[in-house]
Amino acid sequence: MQLLTFSVAGHAYAIESRKVIEVLPAVAARPIPHTPAYVRGIFTYRGRLVPLVDLGLRLAAAPPAERLSTRVIVVELSGRDATERLLGLVAENVISICSAEAAEASLPPLDVRDAPFLGQILRIGGRTIQLITTDHLLPADVSTSLFTAGASAQP
Repeated sequence: MQLLTFSVAGHAYAIESRKVIEVLPAVAARPIPHTPAYVRGIFTYRGRLVPLVDLGLRLAAAPPAERLSTRVIVVELSGRDATERLLGLVAENVISICSAEAAEASLPPLDVRDAPFLGQILRIGGRTIQLITTDHLLPADVSTSLFTAGASAQP
């Protein structure tokens, strides 16, 4: 399995590259009132409105530093229906692809009740990297409100 690695609050994380649609420079988002602080808002991606999640606020309670290496990772979420759901993720140092098969050591996913998105921990090339399960990144109520009919529809 190929992984896209990035940093959040100085720690290395990764998501499966098969979930990644595109990596973009940082983009401005239109805020959505009354959503959790980690939801930066929505942005337009190829004519679609896509929710934008700040991984710094979601994982570490601190927004990522605004750097040249700060990027938006557009991922596709799995759904129960045939509707394609896209989500933008803001992260720092989105810099490399690595292979999970190259792991020197690993731990299974931890059972953290409030963070079901935290996956397996791998040691690859001298770095400790934790996998993020993008399909579990949003609580069910937040996901439902962001992906209701029309929330990510084309204009």
